[in-house]
Amino acid sequence: MKKKNVLWIVLDLIFLIIFNAFFFLLGGVEHNVSVWLSYGFIHFAYFMMILTPILIRKGKSVAIFGFSLYSISSVYFIVELLTGIIVILIAPVVYTAALLVQLVIAGVYAIVLISNMIANEATADAEEKRQFHIEYVKEASAKTKGLADRVTDRKIKKKIERVYDAIHSSPVKSHPNLAQMESGILQAICKLEDAISDEDNESINSLAASLLADINERNIRLKLLNR
Repeated sequence: MKKKNVLWIVLDLIFLIIFNAFFFLLGGVEHNVSVWLSYGFIHFAYFMMILTPILIRKGKSVAIFGFSLYSISSVYFIVELLTGIIVILIAPVVYTAALLVQLVIAGVYAIVLISNMIANEATADAEEKRQFHIEYVKEASAKTKGLADRVTDRKIKKKIERVYDAIHSSPVKSHPNLAQMESGILQAICKLEDAISDEDNESINSLAASLLADINERNIRLKLLNR
């Protein structure tokens, strides 16, 4: 186990050790139901707080997701700790009120936490979708940028520049149905790059013309799919 993980475990145990030391040394082991209920709820709230990172959805906004969920769990823990301590000090014989109050607090916490988790899932899914949308144009533009500078023939250079302009001006938004076509365009760009390296003007001409037609067809199909 890594030293960092060990240190985190030790840090998490500090509260449990101190709280339990006070609880048993000052109050002993004989307690009524309301006190044990509070003892259990406090521990539940604490474990939820330290286990919150497991619930965080990974994504570009992971820091925001983590902050929102951890804040909710921290507030719940503080509220439950204060409520639980009050109940432990009063130690009512009838446990019904103490149980209901802490169930309500836990219920509100669960509703707020789950609602935020659902919102985070939606946000993360939208981010992944946006990333998918921009991937084709971003990658294709990066691959074609500068290819024209490696060609000496003016006519061929203009054709390659038209390919770059067509890709660069293409709609960023994509569609899953076009994934195969876009993959084919990216492969054709790689072939064009190889042809330029080999100074194979015939292949460059053919690939540039084919790419321009495929890019325009992709953009036309995209418009039809997004209607």
